[in-house]
Amino acid sequence: MNKIIECVPNISEGRDTAKIKAITDVVETVEGALLLNVDPGKATNRTVITIAGEPEAVIEATFRLVKKASELLDMSNHKGEHPRFGATDVCPLVPVSNISMEETVEYARKLGKRIGEELSIPTYFYENAATVENRKNLATVRSGEYEGLKDKLSNPDWKPDYGSTSFNETVKKSGAIAVSARDFLVAYNINLNTTSTRRANSIAFDIRERGRAKREGDSLTGKILKDENGKPINEPGLLKCVKGIGWFIEEYGVAQISYNLTNISVTPIHIAFDKTCERAQVRGVRVTGSELIGLLPKKALMDAGYYFLKKQNRSLGVHDEEVMKIAIKSLGLDELAPFNMRERVIEYVLEDRMKKEKQLVDMTLSEFTNETASESPAPGGGSISAYVAALGVSLGTMVANLSSHKRGWDDKWEYYSDWAVKGQGYKNELMRLVDEDTNAFTLIMDAFGLPKGTDEEKATRKNAILEATKGAIQVPLSVMRVSFESMEVMLEMAKTGLPASISDAGVGALCARAAIRGAHLNVKINAAGIEDNDYNESIFKESNEIEEKAHELENTILELVYSKI
Repeated sequence: MNKIIECVPNISEGRDTAKIKAITDVVETVEGALLLNVDPGKATNRTVITIAGEPEAVIEATFRLVKKASELLDMSNHKGEHPRFGATDVCPLVPVSNISMEETVEYARKLGKRIGEELSIPTYFYENAATVENRKNLATVRSGEYEGLKDKLSNPDWKPDYGSTSFNETVKKSGAIAVSARDFLVAYNINLNTTSTRRANSIAFDIRERGRAKREGDSLTGKILKDENGKPINEPGLLKCVKGIGWFIEEYGVAQISYNLTNISVTPIHIAFDKTCERAQVRGVRVTGSELIGLLPKKALMDAGYYFLKKQNRSLGVHDEEVMKIAIKSLGLDELAPFNMRERVIEYVLEDRMKKEKQLVDMTLSEFTNETASESPAPGGGSISAYVAALGVSLGTMVANLSSHKRGWDDKWEYYSDWAVKGQGYKNELMRLVDEDTNAFTLIMDAFGLPKGTDEEKATRKNAILEATKGAIQVPLSVMRVSFESMEVMLEMAKTGLPASISDAGVGALCARAAIRGAHLNVKINAAGIEDNDYNESIFKESNEIEEKAHELENTILELVYSKI
């Protein structure tokens, strides 16, 4: 898979839709860069934009966006609730897949250098891309905001990394920009049943890592305590890697706490939410819901869903989208507007935008059946075997989930939940193999289609056919392995699962055995085209052993089922 990065430029315009569109339209003039999300805010007068793709394409698209924003926006007229100092205020790059933070830093510096040199915009590097220790914190870099930029540029300590060092006409209009490489940051707002910014701030100060100035007596009105140097003594907040302030959102008529969760591995969204609920209640305020700005990783919602399911003593072995629905409802993410996970989860957005052809697993049952019955040779027995096995372990997983909710078995819910989670893992892998088998067949057809005129072409074609055929053997062999492993779920459910669903465990075992026998046929027919006896011998040895063991395990499971019916 290619290297993928994300860029999240924030522009200082959230009200003029024509300008926002003109700025964001330039992104997709670059092949390989995808405009994933545009999230304007009227009160903040700021738009959060998400771009993703291969690194070179992303930084080219981002440069064009920064250039267009500098042409269309005038910072000398800008007003908004959010701190800012430039038309494109911040521009963080985030590693998404197959790329390190160190590589991402290099791309950030390449982008910042180009912005400074070609557009003359004062450019500061922060967080992981920072070249000076005291510039790592964005709040420090942006201190004084746009209104203080003239004084900042005149201070030698705040010379930009690149770009103009004077507050000339260009800079007066464009302001400055902060460029970084950072981990995934989640911008997360929590809604309160109050209009009081003061109360929202007091809760935010309880939570955020920086905390608040320590006071004598009352934490809100008492005298600020200072150290021997006359500096205020700080009282840290409850959660690490959290920045937060309170504000009033006129658009919604409520106060919010606006958080930046800078490392969701340390403080995930569900912990920030629950701790905020606790501190709000102490102050006589209620949390009514929350709001995510821009996109977030799937893992963030999955972790939240699991967290709330555990609190309810409910099984975690359900489909990913069901887990995320629990998270959405528990966090109140749909209070202010509908929350569509296909549009807000970065993996889904990338998947939908990059997908070229409809996959078998995305088809309806009727479509899949009709496609199988057509005159096309794919999908064939390998894909069907994988799908039958997926259905089999789904039945075993169903028994585990039903057992976890049985009245009187409350002390066993976690045990059955663990088995359901295992079942979901097997099911997901088998569903992947449904399309993998068809892809392997396509590679064989492609290899047979290679030219065969010269001796060199014949040799290349022969080798390509051999490698593609070996790949086509490995896929059904994987189906056999995973199908056999999945039978542990049906065995355990036949032993300990809900008695009323015992037959479903048996049907699941029958499906797994059928899948193993079917995949074995594919292994054998594909191996017939390979003139490598040693290779074939090792393949047949493993596949024969799996089929024999599966036969024995099927009998064991069915004996248990029949004994209990």
